[in-house]
Amino acid sequence: MAVEVVMPRQGNTVESCIILGWKKREGDAVQAGEALCEVETDKATFEVEAPEDGTLLKILHEEGEDVPVLQLIAIIGEQGEDIEEILQRTGGTDTAEPAEQEPERAEPAAAEPAAAEPPRAEKSASVETGGTGGTRSTESRGGMAVSPRARRLAESHGIDTTTLSGSGPHGRVIERDVQAAADAAPRLTGAAADALRDGGVSAPAQGSGLAGRVTTSDLPRRSTKASAAGAGTAGAADLPFPGPVTEEAVTGVRKRIAERMRASLSQTAQLTLNSWADARALLSYRARLKAQGERRGVGGVSLNDMILFVVARSLGIFPEMNAHFLGEKIVRFERVHLGFAVDTPRGLMVPVIKNADLLTLKQISTETKRLASSCQEGKVSPDELAGATFTVTNLGAAGVSHFTPVLNPPQVGILGVGGIELRPVEKDGEVEFVKQIALSLTIDHQAVDGAPGARFLAAVAQNAAEIDLLLAG
Repeated sequence: MAVEVVMPRQGNTVESCIILGWKKREGDAVQAGEALCEVETDKATFEVEAPEDGTLLKILHEEGEDVPVLQLIAIIGEQGEDIEEILQRTGGTDTAEPAEQEPERAEPAAAEPAAAEPPRAEKSASVETGGTGGTRSTESRGGMAVSPRARRLAESHGIDTTTLSGSGPHGRVIERDVQAAADAAPRLTGAAADALRDGGVSAPAQGSGLAGRVTTSDLPRRSTKASAAGAGTAGAADLPFPGPVTEEAVTGVRKRIAERMRASLSQTAQLTLNSWADARALLSYRARLKAQGERRGVGGVSLNDMILFVVARSLGIFPEMNAHFLGEKIVRFERVHLGFAVDTPRGLMVPVIKNADLLTLKQISTETKRLASSCQEGKVSPDELAGATFTVTNLGAAGVSHFTPVLNPPQVGILGVGGIELRPVEKDGEVEFVKQIALSLTIDHQAVDGAPGARFLAAVAQNAAEIDLLLAG
């Protein structure tokens, strides 16, 4: 019996996944547990495995498609098994489309009155009888039936199916109608596409951009004065620069980062406070761990691990910083779930150390390395990237001192850690140069005022300077 393979749910926050590539083809034999395809969430990649032994009878979504979780992506069964009932029930295919099977053309007969078929405007039922006698899933767009494959293709190209003339049975819009419209449509730059959606104007068939792309300067929505000033030239972002170019779709982690950063800056009132902390105790303790810590299993503890430990313990006495701002209310958390930024080949990820305030320095170091490794390998789970109450980001190793870390809403604070520098410090009337570590705290001023933010930053600096005493507490 055929088995349906659906896009698995990867954590409570994932709504869809992009298929990166299929490892099997239709007709290939597969075994239970064998990888069928590799997919990408907005945070990580993972493989979808075959639930049972059999033959891969049908692939429903191709590479690059963004598929909602729990939606059918493939069918496994016995070679030659009939899967038509599954396809019709799930809307996974449209076997009666002319691209695959032309409908029978009945000769006109006087005995069959023309009124036997309802007017097209009334054909908006969700199921339509096909020429083969079966049923298939359809949608009504403005009174017009649209096949599932045509609908998916139209959505991927941003085509309004109500503007198309259907060539399918009874005027139904089918896949080849949408493909023809996509082939005939002018190629647009991103800015031009946005302008068309916003302004409702039409684009010329050929533009002045790269490879004939239509740019914003090619669109008709311009005043006479602006047209005269800009005639024959492209906008700054659309200039035909010499030499080859590459284009990369903004998807997955990069798309998530872009959305989060834009939302962060537009929805919060961010204020950044800068300070320095005496780093001598941190460096001294790290040297001792490196020299003698192997026998106790703590030789791998890093400076960043110690900063995370300091922040987790400091948040315990500043509950206003360990909070989420939700507009109408502020939620303060008893436990510290500490996010930390990890640079990966796929982009920035922020895994979360759960209950960090209850962990020892050794436990934080172990968990940090585990989570960072999972991020680098693309194996981190979505749940391990969710639920942070505060975040730390460290650019010290990159030679950066102070910077402006960007909040991760709804969190109300994020600490940026910079490099260690020799700085002059006055003590007892004498000036000496002391190694200090740069700290930058960004707060959401909607939820936290500057004074409590400064007190928290001062506490982090003091605890870092007295790491040995903090460990003894």
